[in-house]
Amino acid sequence: MANSKKPGAVALGQVRAKKKLTREIWKNRWFYLFLLPAVIVIFLFCYKPMYGIIIAFKDYKPRRGIAGSEWVGLANFKRMFSYANFGQLMYNTLFISLLKLIIGMFCTLALALLFNELRNLKFKRAVQSVSYLPHFISWVILGGLIRELFSPTRGVINEVIKFFGGEPIYFLANPNYFVFVLILTYVWQSVGWGTIIYLAAIASIEQEQYESAVIDGASRFQRAIYITIPCIMPTVATLLILNLGGVLNAGFDQIFNLYNEQVYSVADILDTYVYRVGLIKFDYSYSAAIGLFKNVIGIILVVASNLAIKKMTKGEYKIW
Repeated sequence: MANSKKPGAVALGQVRAKKKLTREIWKNRWFYLFLLPAVIVIFLFCYKPMYGIIIAFKDYKPRRGIAGSEWVGLANFKRMFSYANFGQLMYNTLFISLLKLIIGMFCTLALALLFNELRNLKFKRAVQSVSYLPHFISWVILGGLIRELFSPTRGVINEVIKFFGGEPIYFLANPNYFVFVLILTYVWQSVGWGTIIYLAAIASIEQEQYESAVIDGASRFQRAIYITIPCIMPTVATLLILNLGGVLNAGFDQIFNLYNEQVYSVADILDTYVYRVGLIKFDYSYSAAIGLFKNVIGIILVVASNLAIKKMTKGEYKIW
């Protein structure tokens, strides 16, 4: 079907659109100026290093540089999939990451709902501040605290166990308990900080809905179930989609500062394996191939989860 618009009209429309865009940019020039440093930082530290991805397809030698190293094609990826413990690494990564995602989101949402029900503002702010604190502490420090807390000889947890007649348990060297400790300490460290987004979403809910529910005799629990949760579901869906993109990031900092060879069977994940082969054995190409594999899977999961949620909710909840 021929275009009904004349070429001259189309060109004139494009010129007007460009002029309008130019005026808008000039009008908001100071905002763009303030944004410029962030754009430069993102370019230098996020986009420029992407050139190094090509070492995943090379036998990288530092003395030769990236350009001078020999191409090996998909050899590093074949080596990754043929590694005997690769299946166990994937299982550990997915298992720990999904547990953190599911339990973490549930606990964060529950805590946000509880915070929302507090009416004493001073007490609410104090409790929120205390819950935020672990987020600002490095896992290096938290790792030392957790090791002392769960120590079989002087830890508080084992002292309580011995008080009730039980035998001390070396939680951090026992595969049956290690993942439990990981999830418990992760929730403690992150749950308070995670409530910020949910509380902001709850604050945007129209108060008339709550007032109408109170008139109809709805209890606080009913208001939370039938008003608060449905209203913040777009936020929950968005966070779920974004978090699924990092499902292969099971928390290197935490695991690296807590694990040991005794719990490799349940705690060794892709990131800790990459650390050993990349920074200890200096096998840069192989570790880059694993990192690229993780990123590709992350992109696929973000797109797939977005499409799935869009389909299940008939387009109501989605990122794009």
